[in-house]
Amino acid sequence: MPRPKKKRKVNHPPKMLGFKPFGIRFKDLEHIVMQYEEYESIKLVVYDNLSQDQAAEKMEVSRPTLTRIYNSALKKIGQGFVEGKSILIKGGDFEFDKNWFKCKTCYKLIDGVKDPAICGDCPADKEDELVNLNE
Repeated sequence: MPRPKKKRKVNHPPKMLGFKPFGIRFKDLEHIVMQYEEYESIKLVVYDNLSQDQAAEKMEVSRPTLTRIYNSALKKIGQGFVEGKSILIKGGDFEFDKNWFKCKTCYKLIDGVKDPAICGDCPADKEDELVNLNE
């Protein structure tokens, strides 16, 4: 029996739900699902310019595990780019390092708020509603 998978640490959720190629209607597209930990591996290695050892440490996984996650993410990005498929970012075996909420009105990401009912940046006449991203 294999040992249970350890949850990967994701520091910050992505600002978007995914990407879509121009010139093709979303409903006509095939979708590729990129998991949160795959997104995080790309963010750490490519965007933050960390070594795979440093990225693995931040995600609390071994370096070979990080490499597998990273290579899977690269393959999905390449497939989406070459085949004109949209990439949806959702799911996976991960946990955030703190509570995150997203405002349904302005889409602002808010971490660890005491009153998750209000965003604080939306106009007073708009009713804020936050979505818990940790669930």
